[in-house]
Amino acid sequence: MTTQDVLVRGGLVADGGGGEPVEADVLIQDGRIAAVEPHGVIPADGRATLDATGRVVAPGFIDVHSHADNAPLLAEDDTSKILQGITTEVVGNCGFSLAPTGAESVEAMARFSQRIFPPLQFTWSNWAEFTELTDSRGYVTNYAPLIGHGTLRIAVLGMADVTPDAGELEQMGRLLEDALAGGAFGMSSGLVYPPAVFSETGELIALARHLGRDGLYTTHMRGEGDSLLSSIAETVRIGREGDCRVHISHLKWTGKDNWGKMPRALARIAEAADSGVSVTKDIYPYPAGSTMLTALLPPPFLADGDEGVLARLNSPEQLRRLASMMENGLPGWDSHQKAAGWDGVLVSTTASHRYEGKTIAELSQVLDLAPLDVLVRILREEELHASMVIFSMDEQDVRTAFADPDTMVGTDGLPPGSGGKPHPRLFGTFPRILGEYVRAGSVLPLGEAIRRMTSLPAKVFRIPGRGAIRPGLVADLVAFDPATVGHETDYRDPVRHPDGVSWVMQRGSVVVDGQNYLGPRSGRRLTPAA
Repeated sequence: MTTQDVLVRGGLVADGGGGEPVEADVLIQDGRIAAVEPHGVIPADGRATLDATGRVVAPGFIDVHSHADNAPLLAEDDTSKILQGITTEVVGNCGFSLAPTGAESVEAMARFSQRIFPPLQFTWSNWAEFTELTDSRGYVTNYAPLIGHGTLRIAVLGMADVTPDAGELEQMGRLLEDALAGGAFGMSSGLVYPPAVFSETGELIALARHLGRDGLYTTHMRGEGDSLLSSIAETVRIGREGDCRVHISHLKWTGKDNWGKMPRALARIAEAADSGVSVTKDIYPYPAGSTMLTALLPPPFLADGDEGVLARLNSPEQLRRLASMMENGLPGWDSHQKAAGWDGVLVSTTASHRYEGKTIAELSQVLDLAPLDVLVRILREEELHASMVIFSMDEQDVRTAFADPDTMVGTDGLPPGSGGKPHPRLFGTFPRILGEYVRAGSVLPLGEAIRRMTSLPAKVFRIPGRGAIRPGLVADLVAFDPATVGHETDYRDPVRHPDGVSWVMQRGSVVVDGQNYLGPRSGRRLTPAA
């Protein structure tokens, strides 16, 4: 259906405001919502109609934590998000954006990016050149980019464990301001990843001051295990002294010793909000996370780019040092391996596609090697291009975090195009919320869950013209069956379509019918609302 004048009839409309869905019809003209009235009030008058009987009609979902920065550059359409009802993605999270770069840093950026992205040809340097390229390729979903603090660091400092001097910090600030002027929605950080792991709080505060009071700093915090509370305190300090709003990415508390403590973390966040710092957060509805396999290594092993990491992994002396660090820990370092155990680390994607779908503990048995030796072997053979699914959370903590009023939803799926066995959240986050956390789990009423997935992120991330069903807004809509919507979670066989999503509409045109993407690429790169 490509008509610009459509009447959606007979559905239960969840308008994004938080109330329970009500039976209503929605008139769409020229790609925007023209009217919302009780069923039967708006005459058909020969208009094209779309029967939504038995379905909930909601604003298109907004994924506030995506890593699909490269999706426009793929020859194939990335349908992993649109098929679950997502019509807008916030990309550039965890400090990883694909611009800016420069002549001196492009090689380091290209090599580092391959730890998480499929191989890319960096034909651009600044923010404007990158967005011009993505605009020319087109977008499946709307694209709301953040600029990554880690990318700024690589552009100016490379991958070294150094502190920027005043001139270097000023240069990072100029690059940040260029991106903000070019439509970036804020700045993200990933403080467990190189080179951001080497940054000090003062550096982040100085950069945050470029964002402005209404600007947004989003962060994968320095720690999500034993140091979670101190990491929250650092985030709040950046917001307070940087005079900007802050958003905590994928709030979690990892490690069995910390399970059940989520109310303490939420209390600290509430205290900060009460003190005048705007703090919001997001979650994904799974007890397992996913990231690059190098995240298992301690910070001293992550400096100096791929060459430095691989040189350490090939040094017997450094490997003895690594074994000691992994066993004894380091001050301030929340070890993923300690939080999950080797049987909780599932190799998900590698460059060669070897080792995928097995845990480190399982591979230890197959290869007759100690678990740490398995990790080192994979990183060496795959030249660091490997990712993992890691089981370190208590799902009840995730549900507790989602129930908190200012919590949104993000897929946090790894970038498309690498194949392998990516975390099922890439394909089913939003349907899983509706099936497991609303219908089966009763964590939140349906209308309130929809608010967390639509109007709340639109407000916090300043997404223009979307997030609610009301006259004047863009007609990005999703219809789903509340009795069947969901997604089968299988970490070893994750590539599965969600269930119960009936259709998805962008600017008044249906682009998904059931499990079929109709195309064409109908998304747009957005710029922040005023």
